Amino acid sequence: MSPRDPPDTDATERNDPSVEAAFQASPPEMVAEILDGELHVSPRPARPHASVASRLGVLIGAPFWLGTGGPGGWVFIDEPELHFGPRPDKLVPDLAGWRRERMPDVLGGKDAPAHYDLAPDWVCEVLSKSTRQRDKGPKQRIYAREGVRHMWHVDPLARTLDIFRLQGSQWLLVDSFAEDQRVRAEPFEAIELDLTLLWSR
Repeated sequence: MSPRDPPDTDATERNDPSVEAAFQASPPEMVAEILDGELHVSPRPARPHASVASRLGVLIGAPFWLGTGGPGGWVFIDEPELHFGPRPDKLVPDLAGWRRERMPDVLGGKDAPAHYDLAPDWVCEVLSKSTRQRDKGPKQRIYAREGVRHMWHVDPLARTLDIFRLQGSQWLLVDSFAEDQRVRAEPFEAIELDLTLLWSR
C-alpha cells in the first residue's frame, strides 16, 4: 500500500456519537481534536507558541506560496481542521502545506466544507506543555498513516527545530537545528531560514 492509499481501517469503526457531539459543542476559544476516537480540547496557543507559528508562516509563505523571493508552488493554511479516515480523526496542526498541483483550488466552491480531507504534504506542530504528548504521539502516527511526507516540530521555549521525513510508514529524524542557526530545511531547501527570526520578540 502506498502512503497515499486509504488506510486499512475497519469501515464500520466510527467515533462515538457523544464524542462527536462534544467536539461540535466545544467553545470557539478552544482547539478541539478527535484522535483515535478520543476528544482532546486545548486552550488557544500561548503567546510564544502563536508568535513562532505566525512568524514561520510569513517566512515560508512569502517565497513558497506567493513566490516572493522563492519558487512558489505551495499552498499554506494556518490551523486547518483536517479530517482523516472513516472515524474520522480530526486534527488541527499549527501550519499545513500542500503542493499546489495537489490543491489547485484552495478556496473551494461555495459549498466546500470548512475542513480539509486531503492530506497535506507538510505539517508543522509548535510544541507546548499542553500539546507535546499528542503532537509526538497520536498526531504523529496519524500523519504517517495518511502519508504526510514532511513534518516539523518547533519548540519555542527550547528554540529548536526538528525536521522529519516519512520513510515508508515511519518518521525519520532528518536534522535538528537550534537557536541562531541559518538552515536549509526540507522540503523548503530553496531558501535559507534564519532561525533568529522565529524567536525574536
